[in-house]
Amino acid sequence: MPPRTRRSATNAPRLSLRAPQGVTRVEEPGLLDGDHREGEHYGRLTLDGEDLAGITLQECVLEGVSLNDTELRGARFIECAIEDLFAPVLRAARSSWRETSLRSTRWGSAELYDSRFDGVHLDGGKLDYVNLRSSHLTDVLVRGCIIGELDLTGVRATRVALQDCTIGALTLDGAQLKDADLRTSSFRSISGLDGLRGATIDEHQLQLLAPFLAESMGLRVEG
Repeated sequence: MPPRTRRSATNAPRLSLRAPQGVTRVEEPGLLDGDHREGEHYGRLTLDGEDLAGITLQECVLEGVSLNDTELRGARFIECAIEDLFAPVLRAARSSWRETSLRSTRWGSAELYDSRFDGVHLDGGKLDYVNLRSSHLTDVLVRGCIIGELDLTGVRATRVALQDCTIGALTLDGAQLKDADLRTSSFRSISGLDGLRGATIDEHQLQLLAPFLAESMGLRVEG
């Protein structure tokens, strides 16, 4: 008999993303004024420094949009498709992202603390610093990203997977994880090891974590 395939007990993110249909192309940045926009396509627009706090974008497409230093506090992205989003400084604290895909994102400092991510796929991109402190993450897949520093302090995460990511520093102080899959990703350093409870790692990652685990327990290892 062939060997039985070993199934993972970790539940994967549940994603049901679909591309927005019948969107209307918006050519002028000024047309983005207003608190609710639906079914629109924004391509190659520069919205640097604009005040878009509290705006809702529903079933919209953003392609090659620059949001450097744009105020997006409390913004809501619902069933959107976002590609090549450029923001050396992303100001989106307390924002909400639901059933939204992001591809080839380029962020410098991303302020996303106290935010909610539900059914989100972040696919590829380079992010220097991502602040998700005290955020709620449910059904989130991050794949193929290079992240300098990922701050998950106080995060509540359910069915979150980091796949094939290269992450410099990961902070997990006070994090509450359930079905968090970190396999296939690499980390240079991890702080807040207690926050790893509820995460799934592979054997190679466990070996890399050994020095941090020993240090956190006050163990001295001698050959």
